[in-house]
Amino acid sequence: MSKSETIDELPDRRIENNKLAVVLVSGGMDSCVTAAIAAQEYEMAFLHVSYGQRTQERELEAVAESALNEAQEEKVIPTSYVPFRNTHLLSIAVSWAEIIGASRVFIGAVEEDSSGYPDCRKEYYRAFNQLIDVGTKPETHIQVVTPLIDMRKSEIVLKGVELGAPLHLTWSCYKNNRKACGVCDSCLLRLRAFREAGVEDPVDYVDCG
Repeated sequence: MSKSETIDELPDRRIENNKLAVVLVSGGMDSCVTAAIAAQEYEMAFLHVSYGQRTQERELEAVAESALNEAQEEKVIPTSYVPFRNTHLLSIAVSWAEIIGASRVFIGAVEEDSSGYPDCRKEYYRAFNQLIDVGTKPETHIQVVTPLIDMRKSEIVLKGVELGAPLHLTWSCYKNNRKACGVCDSCLLRLRAFREAGVEDPVDYVDCG
């Protein structure tokens, strides 16, 4: 969707453009790399959802900057888990996708390094795609795509570097808005990923020393 287009113009494009995809973006590294992958084949419509998360202001800033740039062992459910979160987000995304004529919804879900989130598993997305089939109009063909689902976080970092994704604009911290805390679950996963990938993390962290 070009910057000059309005929502009123979208219905006229549905017939001529089935290469439009809704991309769920949180402002974090995974959704950033997912967007870079989606951009290789699709024109993108970014969707960010604020649901009262502590860092929603910083997330929105990261999403806006990224949009402009475009022009484990036993799993334990972490305390950061938001019940049924991805179902709510995907429902909004699918609804919007049907309205604007998008054929794909991209989400940066990762199973192996997902910290035990039940809605980051492959079986969840298989089930959700079945739900779309039975819950939309017969002529609607929308598929949720999870290009990172089988990747480790370090592989995501390397893929982002390969695609030139703006990793310096991303935000993963669950606690802080300006300097990443470096100690929350998401920061620890991110730090380990960059370390294993042999790439310097471009975001600033609180000096804990």
